[in-house]
Parts: sequence; C-alpha cells; structure tokens
Amino acid sequence: MTGTAAKRTRISVERFQKMIAAGVLTQNDRVELIEGEMFDMSPTGIRHALISARLTRLCVGSVGADRATIFIGGPVDLGGFSEPQPDVLIVRPREYTTIPEAGDVLLLIEIADSTLAYDRNTKLALYARYGIAEYWIVDIAGECVEMFSDPVSNAYVERRVASGPQMAAPRALP
Repeated sequence: MTGTAAKRTRISVERFQKMIAAGVLTQNDRVELIEGEMFDMSPTGIRHALISARLTRLCVGSVGADRATIFIGGPVDLGGFSEPQPDVLIVRPREYTTIPEAGDVLLLIEIADSTLAYDRNTKLALYARYGIAEYWIVDIAGECVEMFSDPVSNAYVERRVASGPQMAAPRALP
C-alpha cells in the first residue's frame, strides 16, 4: 500500500492479560503495559536487587499486615490500557482477588538504576494522571529518594528529596 502510513494498535489490559494466560507472554518476558504499548523492563542488576531486598524488609517490618498489603514487583491496573509493574506497591489492606487499582494505592515505589529518566517522566506523568497519591523514586546513582505527592493532571505538586540517614515515611502510613 503506497502512501499509507502504518497504524499502531493499542493493546488493552484485557488483551495483555489474555496474552499472559495463553503463554504468549511469560515471566521471562519482562514487559509492562503503558498507555497501550508494551515496554521492555530493564534487567534487574545487583544494586537494584539489593535495594529491593532492603525495601522489602523495611516495608514489611514497619507497615504491618493490618495497615497495608505489599506487592513486590506486582502489577497495578491503571485504566484499560496501562498495567505497570512497579518495584514496590503498597496498597490498602484487604485480600486481593484482582490486580490492585489506582484507588487502592497508598504508595508506589520505583527503583531507578538505568531507568531514571523514564521513571521521572513517563511513569511520573502516568501515576499522577491516575491519581496515585504518593510516588517515590529510589535514585541509585544519586543516592537519594525522590518523593512526589499531591497529583494534579500529569504532574505532582510536591517534590521532596531524602538522602543519607534522613528518614522517609509514606504520608498514608506515618
């Protein structure tokens, strides 16, 4: 077809889940769905894995099962076309039979090694757009935690940074 532009097809969360259920996508396919497009997730390096383990221990130890449910590397349903897989997802305490949705999220954390620009731009705008109340980026190279809160449109009103021995606590779970 000469003169016809290629057309993209957006993949819905439902179709994405069917691809997983059918075995088209497996756990070896490190992908997430953002606004209908599948994005490859970066491989987990040793620094990322060590920080993930530390965050898991800290979150489970300080939050408690009666105050929240914690997913490590689990998905969150953000509308019909986005299912990102943040590194840490802290949600309202209940027994989940479906993937948590934006309204369930108390805190969402991304660990950024090679993905800092993606997490600060694409993911930040997505999370703000869906009203994720609090979003943290653990900046491995910068040795700090960027904490975003008060989402408005595609951005967050407040940005705080903690580094070194500073303490950080989620607003929903002081």
